[in-house]
Amino acid sequence: MSADISSVIASTTQWLLRSYPVTGGAFDAARAQAQARQAATVAAWLRYPTEADAGLVALVGPGGSGRLDWLTGADAAASGEAGDAEEAEEAWRSWVDEVVASWAACLLTAPDLADAAVAALTGCEHAAGLPLDFGRLTRPDDHDRRAAALLRHPDLLAPVADLHRATLVHQLRREPVDSD
Repeated sequence: MSADISSVIASTTQWLLRSYPVTGGAFDAARAQAQARQAATVAAWLRYPTEADAGLVALVGPGGSGRLDWLTGADAAASGEAGDAEEAEEAWRSWVDEVVASWAACLLTAPDLADAAVAALTGCEHAAGLPLDFGRLTRPDDHDRRAAALLRHPDLLAPVADLHRATLVHQLRREPVDSD
């Protein structure tokens, strides 16, 4: 994974998991985290397909979770008086990318889009030399589905997924990313 967008991937994954929490134990949490991370990784690699793109987002920042928090109601919980420790704890939110979160929500709720997105990564600079296995995203088993019931619920994720679904569909209609 590109070090330049690893913060975007990690923060967006964390945002997804906090917004659509796991109700089971540690095993379910690990399964849901793997699914959210795979979705955020695929979405980030599609959004920032080259090292140059990744470098730019690392330089200017992705925008943060403000609108996403408003959509999901998380801003109401965070709007109270926050102390310095709480503000530092929430600093990761500035590295959430709204488009990556929206695309990841699409991938988690629409298997056909997830398959097309993973296929579009062929030749992606970020994946060069890496074995690509996004099976938790594209082929979740019953345990995965149960563990991420909220995270994969199309109705719950619709407000986030619908923000940038059209852009993702347009992106996937293009040719696969080529590193040449």
